[in-house]
Amino acid sequence: MRWFEIGLVVLTFATGIIWLLDRLFFAKARARSEGLLETKEPVLVDYSRAFFPVLLIVLLLRSFIAEPFRIPSSSMMPTLLIGDFILVNKFAYGLRLPVTNRKFVEIGEPARGDVVVFKPPHHPEQDWIKRVIGMPGDTVAYRDNTVFVNGKPFEYRPVGQYIGKGQGSDMSGATLLTEQLPGRAHQVLEREDLPFFAVQGEGQWTVPAGHYFVMGDNRDNSEDSRFWGFLPETSLRGKAFLIWMHWDRSAGGVDFSRIGTGIQ
Repeated sequence: MRWFEIGLVVLTFATGIIWLLDRLFFAKARARSEGLLETKEPVLVDYSRAFFPVLLIVLLLRSFIAEPFRIPSSSMMPTLLIGDFILVNKFAYGLRLPVTNRKFVEIGEPARGDVVVFKPPHHPEQDWIKRVIGMPGDTVAYRDNTVFVNGKPFEYRPVGQYIGKGQGSDMSGATLLTEQLPGRAHQVLEREDLPFFAVQGEGQWTVPAGHYFVMGDNRDNSEDSRFWGFLPETSLRGKAFLIWMHWDRSAGGVDFSRIGTGIQ
């Protein structure tokens, strides 16, 4: 995605500059040299004039309005499945410049429970997606498959056994629970058949200012803040809000029931 973003910015500016320079200087020179005869634009100028408005609109939309992403892993199951194509609100947490991700307009901040896309500190060339659990200043703990924030445990309600399909079929048999964040409920997966020595990610952390603690909803299959630390606010890309397509070849292709589903 990063190279696509860089390429889009370069092409937009290149076509814009070519079209502008021709409009200001070379078109007039051609007109004077040819007199009243009809002049033909160079091919490069013709293509630049045609593609610049399209590239500019795409750049503005994906940089400041909404950007599409594809879910490549199972770390956010059951909320998001492998093969989900999602839209991410790019202005929810402020307007940011493309490529550099530098914020230049303050608009809002993440709330507890938001599903966010970001560039992880240890893989800044990649885009990851997790759920915000801990806010700046919070003390977060994870013990016995339970999340504690500032000493208070989240409430959990068993739903039943999860039945996966397609690329997510290996999670069949996991326990499906509703996790009650303050003011926001969502579902998580837990594996109760893991041996004791395989249980990882337990501990307690205090979130520093300007950072967040994020976790995947697939609690036993997510590389998140329990393992690599806190998410800097500067690494945020946006808030996931909609599944617009689902394609999983191993599950039969398109799952129309997921199209248009909001992300809670």
